[in-house]
Amino acid sequence: MLDDIYEECEMDMEGAIEHMQSQFKTLRTGKVTTQVLDGIKVEYYGAPTPLAQVATVLATDATTITVSPWEKPLLGDIESAIAKANIGVNPTNDGEQVKLFFPPMTVEQRQENVKKLKKMGEDAKVAIRNDRRKANDAVKKLEKEKEITEDDSKRAQENIQKITDKMTAKVDDVVKQKEQAIMTV
Repeated sequence: MLDDIYEECEMDMEGAIEHMQSQFKTLRTGKVTTQVLDGIKVEYYGAPTPLAQVATVLATDATTITVSPWEKPLLGDIESAIAKANIGVNPTNDGEQVKLFFPPMTVEQRQENVKKLKKMGEDAKVAIRNDRRKANDAVKKLEKEKEITEDDSKRAQENIQKITDKMTAKVDDVVKQKEQAIMTV
C-alpha cells in the first residue's frame, strides 16, 4: 500500500525531470542541434505537420542546419514556418534546401540561456514538490481511514521527503551539467 505510493511518487517525479530535459533541447549550447527546430510545424496538405515529417533536417557542422524537403513545393512553406518560429536566425532558401547559419553565441546569449535553463529547473522542482504533496495527502488519507498507524504515517512522510530530496538533487545536477555545456565556448 505505502510502497505503491512511494513508487507512484517516484515515477511522477522522474516524469518531471524527463520533461525538464526535453525542454532543455530547445536551448542552444556551443554547437547547434536539430532539436531547435522540433517545435516547428509546416502546413502539409492542410494539416500542421512537424518539420521532421516533411523534410530531412541535418546539422551539417557546428553552426549550420540544412532542411531538405521531400517535396520541392514545400520549400517556401518550410522557410516561412522557420522564420515565424523566431529561433534567432533567418532561413536562406537556395532553391533545393533551406539553410540556417547560426552565428557563434555571445556571452549575453549564453547567460540568457542559462537563465532560461534555471527557470526550467525551478519549474521541475515545483512539479516535484507538488508530487510530494500528492503522495503525503495519500498517506494522510490512509491514516485518517485507520488503514495505517500514526507512526507509519510519519515514517512514510519521511520516506517521501527522502525521495523528494533525491529528485531535487538530481534536478540540480542535470541543470549544472547543462549550464556547463551552455557556457563552454
